[in-house]
Amino acid sequence: MTSQNSKIPLRILVSPKSLIDLQKLIHQESDLAIELLNSAEQKPGVQFDAALISRDVTATSTKQKIIPSTQSFYDLLLNASDLKWVQIHSAGADRQIYLDLMKQGVIISGSSGVNAPIVMQTAITGILMLARQFPKMLKAQSERRWDSLINHPLPSDLSGQTAVIVGRGPIGSGIAQVLEVLGVNTISVAFNNALKEEKHSTSNVIHISQLKQVLPKAQWLILACPLSKETRNLIDQAAIQVLPDGAYIVNVARGEIICEPELIAALQSKKLGGAYLDVFASEPLAADSPLWSMENVIVTPHSAGHSAGNEARVLELFVENLRLFSKGQVLKNQIAA
Repeated sequence: MTSQNSKIPLRILVSPKSLIDLQKLIHQESDLAIELLNSAEQKPGVQFDAALISRDVTATSTKQKIIPSTQSFYDLLLNASDLKWVQIHSAGADRQIYLDLMKQGVIISGSSGVNAPIVMQTAITGILMLARQFPKMLKAQSERRWDSLINHPLPSDLSGQTAVIVGRGPIGSGIAQVLEVLGVNTISVAFNNALKEEKHSTSNVIHISQLKQVLPKAQWLILACPLSKETRNLIDQAAIQVLPDGAYIVNVARGEIICEPELIAALQSKKLGGAYLDVFASEPLAADSPLWSMENVIVTPHSAGHSAGNEARVLELFVENLRLFSKGQVLKNQIAA
């Protein structure tokens, strides 16, 4: 990456929605020479140096189902031979478009931490709803039926239970902090190889290779980690079987981390007490999936990180990275190819 020639503006592809807000932010950056290109006015083959994939670009697209407006933006990226850098609104870069661009030598930077507080709050909401049997009570409400918890086996106190949290990034760490305030014992699972040597450590942080050793303690298994070769299908039948009977699974990471058929079987057999799932192996979740109607399962449509405030935070991060990019420096949250 080379520093910017002050006489030649950086050409940045952005969505029409982001264009207006970015113009206001960049106006304050008097030392940057920038030309913003409205993606709605471009055709494949147009050249630019960088691009911002904001939330409105991906919109309702998923990895498996790409809507036409999203594909149009992707086509602009794939046909821009001058493209050097793309900033994305998400923390993870596991969509095929990002993998394809990285193969072409394009730098991808993510937005790790931008929506972490929102995802953390959503995960905690799911945990509390399951712990207090809200799915049961909401079903009764929808049926106009007065069904007190006293009519059922009462829920166990959350305080004193143990949660194993896979992932120590901003989301996983935030979940652990809140659960500890609620009296939950937490064990965080990290990927730092230095932790492998701490076999007898009393720390509540362990290496991923030790996961199955702690799963028998987990009333709650919470997934807040990236999708990688190491985490794909991490939670399979063997992992589920060593969880305590009646344990809960919370997934605000990626659906492919869990073997979904085995999860469904464990929920149907009551091996698991329930689950909160925001992500799925294939999205949108098929209408005929049994997960939709399972008792004590909460399904949300990959929305754990959605918040009105996220857009402004992504734009601020983009401008911060724009400064670094113009100087030829390493970007914040730059993702390894």
